[in-house]
Amino acid sequence: MVNNKDKPWHKRLLAKVTALAAAVCMMLLPATAHADMQGIDVSNWQCGIDIANTQADFVVVGTTWGTGQVNNNCLVSGVNTDANCMIAQAQASGKKFGLYHYAMGGNPEAEAQFFYRNTSNYWRHGIVALDWEMDDNPAWGNWDWVRRFMRECERLSGGVRPLLYTAPVASTIPSDIRAKYGLWIAQYANTSPTGYQASPWMIGVYGEAMRQYSSAGVVNTWSPIDLNIFRGEAWQWDLYSNPAGKTQTTTPPQAEKPPTQTVDLQALATAAIRGDYGNGQQRRDALGANYDRVMAIVNQRLNGTTTVVQRQTTAAATRVTVRSGDTMSGIASRTGLWPLSAWSVPSGNPNLIYPGQVVTYNGGGSIATGSNAPPATRTVTVRSGDTLGGIAARLGIGYTQLTGYHSGNPNLIYPGEVLHY
Repeated sequence: MVNNKDKPWHKRLLAKVTALAAAVCMMLLPATAHADMQGIDVSNWQCGIDIANTQADFVVVGTTWGTGQVNNNCLVSGVNTDANCMIAQAQASGKKFGLYHYAMGGNPEAEAQFFYRNTSNYWRHGIVALDWEMDDNPAWGNWDWVRRFMRECERLSGGVRPLLYTAPVASTIPSDIRAKYGLWIAQYANTSPTGYQASPWMIGVYGEAMRQYSSAGVVNTWSPIDLNIFRGEAWQWDLYSNPAGKTQTTTPPQAEKPPTQTVDLQALATAAIRGDYGNGQQRRDALGANYDRVMAIVNQRLNGTTTVVQRQTTAAATRVTVRSGDTMSGIASRTGLWPLSAWSVPSGNPNLIYPGQVVTYNGGGSIATGSNAPPATRTVTVRSGDTLGGIAARLGIGYTQLTGYHSGNPNLIYPGEVLHY
């Protein structure tokens, strides 16, 4: 890609590869035959940008880097913590959106899995793309790396083909890649500040679906910024996003309600003591048919008739299989095993657990009951536009201290969720 003056290359698009027919259509028709779309791409260098009020038909958001080894601005462990807010604003203001992954030359399947795992709820709703550049990429020049990454994305998504973003090597892209995947090419006439251009320099010369024609763009909310033109209309964008026309919802996962059958009454009691279900009628409504039985346990604990059972250091480790909707604080509450620091998770990050994984309690704490239960935590409700990093900054704490988001992914939080810290 072309160097972006005063900012690193970590920025480029995301987009989904569409049906080959749509790609061929864009390659053959001149730009003037389309009501082309103008837009921007953003990354961790535009944290806090007001996407909703930005004049653009679309926005492509840099969401992931490598397999998590980058921290910079709102980029935390390789994930853009502002991406949810950016995409939500794009959707709310009627803009098309896309997302991209920045290649860092590690194992291509692992990078594709990292990309998909952190963004899968957006796939088939916006285009996706691979940002293939020279910087921080030891695999640069290895086209088989690109093939493997793309194939893994197709496998994970059930057929979605990412766009390929690249720049100085556009003319050397192998024919099989060019034929199968849509191209997003960066090529600038100069580095002078500019607004949107209806017919950028050398547009369409590579048969690309999208052209990034400036890194010194000027829009009403931010400058400099990357400017792009998508050589097609909204329906063609949607074909790249969802080539098979399959439906897939992106509605936030609903908070689990206390079940009325086969329930863990001890876990409900722990949650009630912690304040998860409020007081009085609010608690009664939340617990429903389980109210009387749960309150009997709560009263027993608070009356001091239950003792603290200390965990023996020689005891075998406790292993728990992660269920859908689980968080580590929820597992600790359900099992009564604290502190969280005594738990081991496969990713090494207690905020990144996934259904089917096995997490292990290695001792060093106690089974929390009665007065030894974890102290009541403070709560904060996620507001529209919030990110985990933004909430943490507002509260003056580290983002890892926030727990309770139902996705289990710090990059996926939703308005109305109640987080603990």
